[in-house]
Parts: sequence; C-alpha cells; structure tokens
Amino acid sequence: MNICIASGKGGTGKTTISTNLALSIQTKVQLLDCDVEEPNSHLFITPEKTQTEIINTPVPKVDEDKCNLCGKCGDICQFKAISVMGSVILTFPELCHSCGGCLEVCPEGAISETNRELGSITRGFFDEIECIYGTLRIGEAMSPPLIKKVRSLKDPDKITIIDAPPGTSCPVIASMKDSDFVLLVTEPTPFGLHDLKLAVETVKILKLPAGLVINRSDIGFDKVVTYAKQENIPILMEIPFDINIAKAYSKGIPFVNVLPEYKEKFLHLFESIKSIINKNGVSK
Repeated sequence: MNICIASGKGGTGKTTISTNLALSIQTKVQLLDCDVEEPNSHLFITPEKTQTEIINTPVPKVDEDKCNLCGKCGDICQFKAISVMGSVILTFPELCHSCGGCLEVCPEGAISETNRELGSITRGFFDEIECIYGTLRIGEAMSPPLIKKVRSLKDPDKITIIDAPPGTSCPVIASMKDSDFVLLVTEPTPFGLHDLKLAVETVKILKLPAGLVINRSDIGFDKVVTYAKQENIPILMEIPFDINIAKAYSKGIPFVNVLPEYKEKFLHLFESIKSIINKNGVSK
C-alpha cells in the first residue's frame, strides 16, 4: 500500500502528517522522503543510519576526434542537452534527461556516457520504521530522477508513506505517480485554498483517489471545507491550532509523543484511507 502525502504549497504540515502517521502505524512501515531538495522527515523520526549511496545519472560524452558534426544527436534531443554549433559540439549535462537517444543515432559512435552526480540516498531504521530519504546535490536542478530512485526502493510487503515535495510541478508528479492514495494537507487560508485547488486538479489528472487533512483547522476560514464538499473530497482529519503541537515541532518532537491521544486519531485516519483504497479496488 502506497500513501502519498502531498500539498499544493509548503508549510501546511505535510512532513508533520507523514512522520506522525508513520509513528502511529509503527509496524511494517516504510517512510520515503521524496522532498529531496530539503528532506526533513529524518529530523523527527531520527533513524539509525545504515547506508548512504551516491546516485548518478548518465550523460553524454563526445569524442571530438570521431564526431563529424552531423547534428543528429541535437535533432533527437528534446531538451537541447547536446547541440552542434558551427564547428563545435556542446553538451549541457544539467539539461540531460539520460534517455540515451544521442548514443543511438550517432553514426560515428562518437558518443559515450559518463556519470553526473544527482545527490545521495540515505537509509536507516527507527524501531520497525524504515526511513529512506534523498538529498539533491547542491546546484542540481533535476530532482525527478533522484525521486524516482527513492521510490524504486519501496518494499511491497510494507505500508509505504511517501512525503512528497510541495507544489504541483514535475517533482510532485514523480512522487505521486502510481500511488494507491493521495492525502492532501492544507490550511484554511486563502493561499491554502488557492494551492489546494491546483493540487486537486493534479490528482484528478493522475486519476488517483484522494482525501484531505486540514491543519490548524480552527483559524476561521471556512471556504476550504466548502470547496472540499463541492469537489466531493473527504475530509479525513482536522487538526486545530495547538500551542503544544507547535512547541513539539520546534523541538523536532513528533506530537504523537507528547499528545498520545493523537495516535488513535492517526490510526483512525489510516483505517479511513484503507477503506477508500479497498472501495476503489486500487491497492497494489
């Protein structure tokens, strides 16, 4: 079972929900932090690290002595990562999507592959929770390949919770794709509503079942609830603003550890998600 925790904007409490849900379920749980530009779930789960692996992606390397400047490599590249300009051939590794097309079409065999570092993946355990998180290399712009690598490590025998990046761009799609359920986290503010609408449209395009958690639910802006009803999105959990939750968060402490009554609420949330997945018949 793959549950993706997502949000239309940052700061809604996505990682808070991911980590507290994982700690509440506890048994046979895998937490994948796909917010590779700033992973922070491990700050709350504090796993004992067992492995860190550098992740590379192949990019073209040109032997200029063999290249006849025919330009076929540039013609096939949709991202302009390789191009012939006059009497020289240029490569732009940061634009390369590692499809290997340029190698296939080169008539002179002038193109080979070299590695470009994307970042790293760290694995560890906290009790029975397996934590895996990617960290994008500083200056690297291509996060989806690293996200896909993190997702490839999911264990089919475990409940997998995916902490997605905020927003609705390509990294979010890479995190959401093929999930059994998307749990959207929002806040009852005009900005929260605006970005929630974008996230809902993304989920619709991917044809994934979804539910909603409203964080800081007692702020007083009720249009989020109205929108959820209009779109037939179930509100599965509401978390009011609580100074004790804020204090725990500021110390890097999951709030189920200081407010144990919330563990039952998260378990109820999990049962609701399982019910929707079973109803839709999409569990993988």
